[in-house]
Amino acid sequence: MSEPTSEGTRVEISELVASKVLDVPDFPKPGIVFKDLMPLFADGPAFAATIDAIVAEHGVDSFDVVAGIEARGFVIAGAIAYTTGKGVVPVRKAGKLPRATVAASYALEYGEAILEVHADAFMAGERVLVVDDVLATGGTAAATMDLVERAGGQVSGFSVLLELAFLEGRSRIAPRPVHALLTA
Repeated sequence: MSEPTSEGTRVEISELVASKVLDVPDFPKPGIVFKDLMPLFADGPAFAATIDAIVAEHGVDSFDVVAGIEARGFVIAGAIAYTTGKGVVPVRKAGKLPRATVAASYALEYGEAILEVHADAFMAGERVLVVDDVLATGGTAAATMDLVERAGGQVSGFSVLLELAFLEGRSRIAPRPVHALLTA
């Protein structure tokens, strides 16, 4: 089992993530500032450090499978699954999965959307670590956690690379804990 990260390591990881975030104004709509983490994903050592920090925070034995939220959450989930030897389950936008699904609609900071997961994605009681790149309003995270539970899984943890605290997404998924590498 990995050791939890120390306060010094947390600060270093937060600074690393902060150094790799690019603000993209007016995307996908005017007035929205998109937080682009692609530079972090493209930097091998930086990306590895963030994955290691998430695994250290949760511990290898606290989850059975990783659920990644479309699309950037797939990148994070795949890396965590590979690092820990666990499976990965995609949580997708509506109409992208080929078999029977469970669906949930939710509000975004700039509209509405529907997420789906295969109805048989999780064994009853399977512990699921849910991951995504950014926690904004919490709609996507809340819908995903609902989907995991409706499909038979048990949410054992939730991690993001970046939490936008001013949008109060954490309150939407309370009382569940949020692990964010960087809170802005």
